[in-house]
Amino acid sequence: MDANLLYWKSHGESVFSRLKVWVNLLDPSFLLTSNAEIQETRTQLRSEEKVKKKDEHAWNISLSSIHPDSGSVLPLVFRPPAFLPLTAPLVVASFLPHKSIKPAFFWQFLLQSYTAGFNYANRNSSSEQGQTASLKQLLLIAGTVSYATCAGALPQIIVNRLGTRSLLIQNFFRFIVPVPLSAALAFSNVFTVRGEECETGIQVFDSNGNTVGISKAAAEKAVMETALSRAVLFGTTGAVPSLLVSVLKRTRLFQKNSLLIPPIRHISVAFVLGLMIPLSFSLFSQMGTIRKENVEEELQAKMAEGQLFYHRGL
Repeated sequence: MDANLLYWKSHGESVFSRLKVWVNLLDPSFLLTSNAEIQETRTQLRSEEKVKKKDEHAWNISLSSIHPDSGSVLPLVFRPPAFLPLTAPLVVASFLPHKSIKPAFFWQFLLQSYTAGFNYANRNSSSEQGQTASLKQLLLIAGTVSYATCAGALPQIIVNRLGTRSLLIQNFFRFIVPVPLSAALAFSNVFTVRGEECETGIQVFDSNGNTVGISKAAAEKAVMETALSRAVLFGTTGAVPSLLVSVLKRTRLFQKNSLLIPPIRHISVAFVLGLMIPLSFSLFSQMGTIRKENVEEELQAKMAEGQLFYHRGL
């Protein structure tokens, strides 16, 4: 088992303990770490594998930059510390009430493309053994981005096509519909981009870190957990600012100064996103568990314990 996975196994007992780790890992300053320093840190952690107390900064560099399955350095833009700086402007722009369809398509395309790339880069690749992305996988990613872009722009398309002047209907499609829609698209983005894992399976380990085999059941559980966490992230990011603005609109201050509403909405979207990213990453452990009765029969025969471990991906 990789050193990063061993770390998560010992530090992922509760949501709070995982949250503490993720708050440190999402520090954007880790993006300034060079590949040479990352590899040097990686070598240091391997050589000190049996030492109980290690440099926390070295662990943070490794966990925020290295893929646990392949051991390779993640692309800079798809490392966890880059997620907030890159998604914040895209998410804010995607929730804007655009005047035409083209800007809605543009921002949705950028958001869905980036999240699909992030989901793929941080997937579980334990069964791929260094293989590059297949044509089927590339087509699946392209199809996912295309479908999600069209679906994400759908509220703006409906408003434009209806040509309604009713403020109630416009607000419904611009501010209410995007909340469940963004959660559903985030869920389906993860589920389709990482769908190949469910077909091939992922590696599962015993409590000592020894590989037991490949499990499709564990893959389905890993993908489902990640998809749910991403739906919570984007759904909450859309819902909380909408509720906040609806409350503020009823106050005397904002009724007299309606121009304050748009900046408050945009700032609150970015703020809630920043709060929700580490929390959503912490909902499920990076080292997930699956019970003996839920895995394939051939793996049950090899198990001496009641549960197996697997890398969930991100």
